[in-house]
Amino acid sequence: MAIAVTEFHALFGFAGIEEVKDVIRIVPEVVGLIGREDAKKLINFKGYHGGNDVRSLLRSAFTKLMASSKEAASEAINKLKCRLNDSSKIRTLTKKEELVLSLERQYPEDVGVLAALFFNYVKLSPGEAIYIGANEPHAYLSGECIECMATSDNVVRAGLTPKYRDVQTLCSMLTYKQIFPEILQGVPVQPYVRRYSPPSDEFEVDCCFVPPGEVVVISSAPSLSIFLVLTGEGDIQVDSMLQGEKAKEGDVFFVPSNTKVKLSACVHASMQLYRAGVSSNPCMSVTLMLQAKRSQLESIYEITS
Repeated sequence: MAIAVTEFHALFGFAGIEEVKDVIRIVPEVVGLIGREDAKKLINFKGYHGGNDVRSLLRSAFTKLMASSKEAASEAINKLKCRLNDSSKIRTLTKKEELVLSLERQYPEDVGVLAALFFNYVKLSPGEAIYIGANEPHAYLSGECIECMATSDNVVRAGLTPKYRDVQTLCSMLTYKQIFPEILQGVPVQPYVRRYSPPSDEFEVDCCFVPPGEVVVISSAPSLSIFLVLTGEGDIQVDSMLQGEKAKEGDVFFVPSNTKVKLSACVHASMQLYRAGVSSNPCMSVTLMLQAKRSQLESIYEITS
């Protein structure tokens, strides 16, 4: 799950079939890489054919796109770039077209530039969040977020990154579901505390905003928790402590299960913290990290224990 701290842009999951059809119709550079046969099958797909059929078509077309030779991808991207630059002189480009040009400037000749056309383009305001299931492609394009994930033993990358890529593995393990992500707003659970719960019982994240000079007591949780101080400074105190521990931006605290936590902000500034914990399975581990990722297209394969 990614919770936006600033305005946050991301790619997530495959776009709906009608949007994919539009890509095939108006982006000949993509057709040149996936082949006319796959392009025709996607264009002619009807809703009554069923979800498995469209996933099979997407798998075939996307795999061919991602497996394109570096030379073929480079030629297609350069043609698309020139065409869009010419088009921008006579019309307003779409958000996706602007995104393609932006990605090309950061990762020239990278096939991930073209892959972006197949995905949902998501914009989050601060405080909004999305949940990313296992085996779903995603890319954090710009902005800063709090990211929390269940225990995972594998990250597979295939584009828009200087890191190692494994195209074959990524293309074989994706679900190819076509879903637009639900934007999570969080739910107030007590004054100054908003909870983000993904559609699974693996973890939850609380955002705690303590105004200057105020005190907030976080109810005890049945599992361990990790607190990360995002901004501000103050004190953090648990049941067993006679006095609080100083807490400032960047500090991380481990809190045992069944323990109340008292948060006190200094009188001059507010303090914002995030708590990650597990409510249904105390043995499950979680990872909480603050990240400012830019243009990294990756699919995360998560195995939770």
